[in-house]
Amino acid sequence: MPFKYKKIAVKIGSNVLTLADGTLDITSMSALVNQISQLHKKGVEIVMISSGAVASGRSVMGINKKMDVVDQRQLFSAVGQAKLINHYYDLFREHGITVGQVLTTKENFSSRRHYLNQRNCMRVMLENKVIPIVNENDAVSVSELMFTDNDELSGLIASMMDMQALVILSNIDGIFNGSPAAPESKVIRHIDKGQDVTDFIQSSKSTFGRGGMLTKTTIARKIADEGIDVIIANGKRENILLHLLDKKLDVVCTRFVASTAEISSVKKWIAHSEGFAKGKIHVNENAAKALLGEKAVSLLPIGVTEIVGDFEKDDIVRIYDQNGHSLGVGKVQFSSEKARELLGKKNQKPLIHCDYLYLE
Repeated sequence: MPFKYKKIAVKIGSNVLTLADGTLDITSMSALVNQISQLHKKGVEIVMISSGAVASGRSVMGINKKMDVVDQRQLFSAVGQAKLINHYYDLFREHGITVGQVLTTKENFSSRRHYLNQRNCMRVMLENKVIPIVNENDAVSVSELMFTDNDELSGLIASMMDMQALVILSNIDGIFNGSPAAPESKVIRHIDKGQDVTDFIQSSKSTFGRGGMLTKTTIARKIADEGIDVIIANGKRENILLHLLDKKLDVVCTRFVASTAEISSVKKWIAHSEGFAKGKIHVNENAAKALLGEKAVSLLPIGVTEIVGDFEKDDIVRIYDQNGHSLGVGKVQFSSEKARELLGKKNQKPLIHCDYLYLE
């Protein structure tokens, strides 16, 4: 079978892996493992991002109303993650395939060194035919440092591992042009760069997951802009992964079409680092026009009007225009103290080199 992709990240949502009562849906898990195993044996490189740990733990422990929300999440995930990975391990072992668990936190993406360490870990696993199963380490995460949901995590992983496609499996066929429950609504099959579909998206969250279609769309658009196809499809449909990768089949799903522009590994990391920004840099009108032009340019001190916050060399900062609109993020070459000294001066080294600048 000719495959559309040879390297994919597959995000499996909580509503695909759990039954209505919150217990693990072993039948659904087994079906997905069968498909992933077939693809793996035919040479497709796969990284799994799997939800389901908290829901799994909840079904074991029950809900203690007296517990703090974060405490509940930590307890349920600690118990549920062990249960979840054991099921995956046993199911893949039936196919003669070894899997490995990768637990991460948002903080692990904050520094380039931690980022590269994670990437190297998963590369070693893939080189040795081990399928990485990634999940957020909820047992040590706290509210302000959590990913929005596993959709955000899957986007980071797909970008970090230079995948050709990210497949987000939910319990819905894709993004509809109306309410999914309405008989006249249809799935939007292709979404190109700049195409606005927010009017069609409901803000409600899934039953067992933290996110909804709005976060899926936000992440999908960003990852597609980085050159990775993003597919939102129904993980409950029979052989959905095999059908999605079959060049001969046209499967009902929403596909965010990847940009053809090349983005370096460093820029991909910077693109997802806005949550770790240590300061703000405001630029004048001419600098904003230059940055947003077709030619790649660096940010020079002469174009900077204000430095906000304290940061060190190599920290991530946000960049704003004269009206306070966000332009992007970048890695600074000077500390905030030195940057203030250079403010508005000519013939200086770039404050942010174009190679370390990601514009929205």
